[in-house]
Amino acid sequence: LGAGVIVFTAFSAALNAGLPVMFDREFGFLNRLLVAPLRSRYSIVLASVLYITSLSLVQSLAIMAAAWGLGYGWPGGAGLLVVLLTLLLLVAAVTALSLGLAFALPGHIELIAVIFVANLPLLFASTALAPISFMPSWLGWLAALNPLTFAIEPIRAAYLGQFSLNAVVLEAPYGSLTAAQCLSALLILSAALFVSIRPLLDRKLS
Repeated sequence: LGAGVIVFTAFSAALNAGLPVMFDREFGFLNRLLVAPLRSRYSIVLASVLYITSLSLVQSLAIMAAAWGLGYGWPGGAGLLVVLLTLLLLVAAVTALSLGLAFALPGHIELIAVIFVANLPLLFASTALAPISFMPSWLGWLAALNPLTFAIEPIRAAYLGQFSLNAVVLEAPYGSLTAAQCLSALLILSAALFVSIRPLLDRKLS
């Protein structure tokens, strides 16, 4: 369960990334930033991404340290880099989604509703609590397509000391995935989400 707790902590923090931006929109502070002599208005979004990413990684490291103190273990030097890289890719993707929603939705009530609706179902439809082999087929398919699963399994392998980029870490209904493929899926998802919100940011920040 440790890998699931670490991933879900980072995921929850990233999913809430859009709330400060939404409140800035509603209270008019964002408008003040937009008329400020900034070199690039995208620095507003970049600052939010860097803040949430740093906060998520610090929280995850704190949980890992607490787990190590309780005897759960430590992923080691190379394993720690794998954990941080995996979390970085996941947080970047979810932060992009949350910021896009913050600019697309009319108010914080709608954003909070989306966060609540997405939060726990994504956790339960992942391998955080049980492996795919224990799930019914329909849930196994959902878990195998869940981005949280792509983050959980490499981290779990790193904790078990079995991590290798070419090692199979996920037995999905559609085939076996290596750690490299899981990380590549997270990288593609992050890039796709940032590209997809670019037109929205162009309109809202202009």
